[in-house]
Amino acid sequence: MFRRFLMLGSINALLSVALGAFGAHGLKGVISDEMLTVYQTGVQYHMIHALGLIAIALVADRLGNHRLVNAAGWLILIGIILFSFSLYALSITGVKILGAITPFGGVSFLAGWACVFLAAFKSKRS
Repeated sequence: MFRRFLMLGSINALLSVALGAFGAHGLKGVISDEMLTVYQTGVQYHMIHALGLIAIALVADRLGNHRLVNAAGWLILIGIILFSFSLYALSITGVKILGAITPFGGVSFLAGWACVFLAAFKSKRS
């Protein structure tokens, strides 16, 4: 579990930097300032939760193979896909219905962090 979420966190951090650079340099002047802000929100949450995946890897290493930590990692990854990538698609295409997907990613983020909390709460380690 440690290795899996460390790799997923690292690749998502890389993607976040690459997509952020693309947005800053490739989309400026191509999409509206409002849509560029939407895109940047996707990048911000992408990076924060990529770092969260790395933190979850460290928690997994500390707590062991705990099913709640495993669930947290997958929920955070799903959140990145639904939240950030829906914002990327919305901002680039202008298809407003894509914004309806974003809250599902937010709920996935919340559930993932709740799983981390519960794993820590239930842990026997001090």
